[in-house]
Amino acid sequence: MIAQWRRWFCVIFLSLNLLMISGCQTFPNASVSEEGKQVIHLTMWHGINPPPNRDVFQKLVDNFNQTHPNIQVESLYVGQADQQLAKILTAVVGNAPPDILWFSPMLTGQLVELGAIRPVEDWLNQSPLKSGIDPVMFESMNLDGHTWSIPMGTNNIGVFYRPSLFKAAGITQLPRTWEEFRQAARKLTQDKNGDGRLDQHGIILSLGKGEWTVFTWLPFMYSAGGELVQADKPNLVNNGAISALQLWSDMVKEGSAVLSAPERGYEQDDFIAGRVAMQLTGPWTLGYLPQAGIDFDVMPVPVLEKPAAVMGGENLFVMKTLPAREQAAWEFLEYVLTEEFQTQWALGTGYLPINLKARKSQTYQDFIAKQPTLKVFLEQMEWTRSRPIIPGYSRLSDSLGRAIEATLLGGAPKEALEDSQKRLNLILD
Repeated sequence: MIAQWRRWFCVIFLSLNLLMISGCQTFPNASVSEEGKQVIHLTMWHGINPPPNRDVFQKLVDNFNQTHPNIQVESLYVGQADQQLAKILTAVVGNAPPDILWFSPMLTGQLVELGAIRPVEDWLNQSPLKSGIDPVMFESMNLDGHTWSIPMGTNNIGVFYRPSLFKAAGITQLPRTWEEFRQAARKLTQDKNGDGRLDQHGIILSLGKGEWTVFTWLPFMYSAGGELVQADKPNLVNNGAISALQLWSDMVKEGSAVLSAPERGYEQDDFIAGRVAMQLTGPWTLGYLPQAGIDFDVMPVPVLEKPAAVMGGENLFVMKTLPAREQAAWEFLEYVLTEEFQTQWALGTGYLPINLKARKSQTYQDFIAKQPTLKVFLEQMEWTRSRPIIPGYSRLSDSLGRAIEATLLGGAPKEALEDSQKRLNLILD
């Protein structure tokens, strides 16, 4: 009965949404060039933002098309992640997928379950570019013995801070441990105008149950030795998760942490205005923070048991279409792995190159010299972890986000995690 309902839902959903899908036919036909050679036209869906980053990508696509006259890639912006997902699933159900998909690797498990993507290890294992991929990236690529995607770029989060506020609070050494982090946040929390109300807090923490909250909190769980998945099953109630939630809870109760507006933890207005001295975010902010005219710097995520960071960025998937189209799609993915692409993408967007040669190139080293804060994110890549790419990650993330939110609003960490684990078990069972 449930399976029948799902089939009917998919049919109705497809009918309502098919018109929203632009630039896509069911495996579009190839054309013939002036030289009489077959030209394969590929469609790629993405959600690259902000618009200047899309411009950088389009120039790189144009370069590919110019150097590969027999393969022409059309890149289409189809909205942000929440807008894309419905279109992707509709296209898969309707047998009208794009040839290439740009999306978070956490969708991997669901795409595999749907039979929507082609594993790429046969191509990748034959490519000399495989050895140039940062080894930490494979955690986001591999599932159940197969490689399902390649990374287009990567990043992680660090602790942005205001040096002038640290100096005014008498902090001369950057906090490295959780305890030093708490102490620094306390010193940075002040009533500066003497009206009896705090007008500067040590840090802003993300309130909400969305992916941004989970993304910024997970480094603390990993640093405390926690793991979200054990024996291929979600494991929310672990000592590392309890410790990480307790840290955030304590900072809120002490008044040294202020909460963001719900689901708006990425906004930096309070940081720019000096109302908070620290914020968890990533290198993508380097494109506009200097324009704000403030002092800022970056330090690594503080450590409990071991250094930890969580991987951001998106991967590229080869959708199941026809063999010739899949081969052509792989040629574009291989281009994305090159030193040339990775260097230009990094210079133009602030993403970190996944190609190790690109990172070591003189061009990129010169770029880092002008943006020295990037060194923190590059150093953190040595211990960066991927979020799980198992089927059902979205449900896992939502349940974990609910536990984080409940704790920040005054709940007990272990009880919040246990409640979320019970809810998740019911959903998965």
